[in-house]
Amino acid sequence: MSDARYPFTAVVGMADLRLGLLLNAVSPAVGGVLVRGEKGTAKSTMVRALAGLLPSIGTVADCRFACDPAAPDPQCPDGAHGGAGSLERPAHLVELPVGVSEDRIVGSLDLERALAEGVKAYEPGLLARAHRGVLYIDEVNLLQDHLVDLLLDAAAMGRSYVEREGVSVRHAARFLLVGTMNPEEGELRPQLLDRFGLTVEIAATRDPQERAEVVRRRLAYDADPAGFAARFAEDERALAMRIAAARELLPEVELTDTALRQITAVCAAFEVDGLRADIVMARTAVALAAWAGRTEVLEEDVRKAAQLALPHRRRRNPFDAPGLDEEQLDRTLEEHAGAEEDGPDDTDPDTDPDGGGPDGPGGGPQDEGPDGGPDGSAAADPAPDPAGAPEQAPPPPRPAPGAGREKAPVASADPYRTRLFKVPGTGRGARGRRSAAETDGGHTVRARRPQGRLARLHLTATLQAAAPHQAARGRSGRALVLARDDLREQVRRGRESNLVLFVVDASGSMAARQRMGAVKGAVLSLLTDAYQRRDKIGMITFRGTGAELALPPTSSVEVGAARLEQLPTGGRTPLAAGLLRAHEVLRVERMRDPDRRPLLVVVTDGRATGGRDALAQAERAAGLLAGQGVASVVLDCESGHVRLGLARTLAARLGGPAVTLDELRAEGVAALVRDHRSVSTQRKAA
Repeated sequence: MSDARYPFTAVVGMADLRLGLLLNAVSPAVGGVLVRGEKGTAKSTMVRALAGLLPSIGTVADCRFACDPAAPDPQCPDGAHGGAGSLERPAHLVELPVGVSEDRIVGSLDLERALAEGVKAYEPGLLARAHRGVLYIDEVNLLQDHLVDLLLDAAAMGRSYVEREGVSVRHAARFLLVGTMNPEEGELRPQLLDRFGLTVEIAATRDPQERAEVVRRRLAYDADPAGFAARFAEDERALAMRIAAARELLPEVELTDTALRQITAVCAAFEVDGLRADIVMARTAVALAAWAGRTEVLEEDVRKAAQLALPHRRRRNPFDAPGLDEEQLDRTLEEHAGAEEDGPDDTDPDTDPDGGGPDGPGGGPQDEGPDGGPDGSAAADPAPDPAGAPEQAPPPPRPAPGAGREKAPVASADPYRTRLFKVPGTGRGARGRRSAAETDGGHTVRARRPQGRLARLHLTATLQAAAPHQAARGRSGRALVLARDDLREQVRRGRESNLVLFVVDASGSMAARQRMGAVKGAVLSLLTDAYQRRDKIGMITFRGTGAELALPPTSSVEVGAARLEQLPTGGRTPLAAGLLRAHEVLRVERMRDPDRRPLLVVVTDGRATGGRDALAQAERAAGLLAGQGVASVVLDCESGHVRLGLARTLAARLGGPAVTLDELRAEGVAALVRDHRSVSTQRKAA
């Protein structure tokens, strides 16, 4: 079977993604591309195809770090390379799997040589292999945050620093960074979004003709990969030559004072944090000019640079969606479009009046397809489609029997910082920021014999275990004689992420507007806390005659916040149904991910209606959850002068604490502690 890759110029549409990738190929200093879009939109196909268009590179022979023979890295761990030969090879495409470890990324001590030869040697990681090539991270939003930080730091500095296990190494790591993600599976933190130079939003075309062309080409490729690639070979060569020409022209491009003033004015108008956006926009505008074959940055370059570099930097809180106000962008550019003295006019007589970029409305190359079809041009405007119109809220469901009159959703109060709730004990879940756990990160607390496959060697403990037996094993020379029983692994203590499952009472007893607004504000605050602690979340609501899984467990906390805002209220209070539904959801999730421990958050006033024994049924359901060892918290929403204390009774049956809305606030807890200490001090003084 042929291993011919799918040609870059054969991909239909996706003009912005095409342009973003090509700009980074021209100028890797732009800082990479984050591709946001739904599944099945050729994200991975385009990234893999781009690697074949990059110019081949010359490397020092036998250098594991791809040093350039013309300018070898003086700090290269493989030496100064004086008089070493060279070889020509294609640029590498390095794909980073979601489950990759830190050792695999940055490299680590070569344990085989350390133990067998007694020497300290460094084994390079994926960053070394990606140097002068492409580093591709699929599903970057599912990668652990500390690994994303590490990768983005290396991309920004162009160098990787390794300080671990007695190894101190620095090596060059300059690469084209591309990350892809599906926002439905969770967002990146705004701090990490800011580290990507550009972002592109993509979606599958709704044009039936374009969709048919996509299917036609894919079937042709699957039937004859080599023949299909040959059809586009000439276009691939032309595009590769254009990338090389733009790279050569890049140092000659002038960023005029007018263009720079527009860039800084746009960044200031959109109130982006820091100055990284200004720098990225400037580099992108210069790359756009070079891509268009010009030596001067024009206003159209600044506009397109803003469209690519600013949307993901507009998030002000964890639940904001990336976006850009095009009208505000145009107004700002017009206000700062004054020509310099004795300078060129801002307009270009050769510019396409439809504008948008140096290559037409889509900003992408227009001459890359074999026949001028949709593969090489910007995506055509899709046919009018109701799906493209602003979404209309679906009609409210008909109330179930016993639900009573449904009230319109109430806006939530402002969120605030909450208390930290933890799952008791020590878990083994994915790294996060909530409960104590044995993780692959954190600090080493002890050593133990491997339980199954050796994960992290504890070198010191292994040497101590093997040392007393060296004479009996006939050791001679520097090599250590090891037995399987000598091996020890590290036990590291850190924090894990949990599954936070909300069970929210949406019945009529919670329906008072002021009260429900405060409850929604409390839940939104807890959702924000879950987002910051890298938890998965789920949401069950109960009202009327039953309970509904409003949000299946997911990493997308943003979806949870949206569902909360649209939560209707009214009807009876089937508390038992909500707790039993939680039991079923947790049972299924336990089978899917046994290491992720749950935290149940029940938001209720403790009332239960719907039958004479409704309260007793709720207590039995709570006992069922407690018997499974589920950690629980009850958010007591009871208000008024007369309180029944039902929520606290429920918390006792669940085996967890009951917290009022006032006690949920972190500052409120601190005040309670201070008051308690003050009273204790006064009593002692008395």
